[in-house]
Amino acid sequence: MFKKGTKLYCILSGTCPKCHEESMYKNKNPYILSEALSMHETCNNCNTKYKIEPSFFYGAMYVSYGVGIAFAVAAFVISYFVFNASINYIFISIVATLIVFMPVIMRLSRNIWINLFMNYDKSLAKK
Repeated sequence: MFKKGTKLYCILSGTCPKCHEESMYKNKNPYILSEALSMHETCNNCNTKYKIEPSFFYGAMYVSYGVGIAFAVAAFVISYFVFNASINYIFISIVATLIVFMPVIMRLSRNIWINLFMNYDKSLAKK
């Protein structure tokens, strides 16, 4: 399920969508906010260009809405069913979850968006 060569592996690891060898991001830590979205231009292993066209990753904003909703629903379910919290605490937990996980949501959205347009090529992976 999380093996190299699967879309899920690429989305969760942030590696090149063609060869799954190198990270697309210059810094692997998304919580360094000044470098959260800094990406390499191309993959050093297979020379895949990450920005297919100018403003390519604007489409990731639509994906981030769905990913943010998923995180918010998870925060709601955990705070309501596990902790039996009141509506005020549920609201605070949802907002806090979205703020804390914002860099992760942004990267996941970019990873999902680029994987919609590129597929793994086994011949490009390192032997």
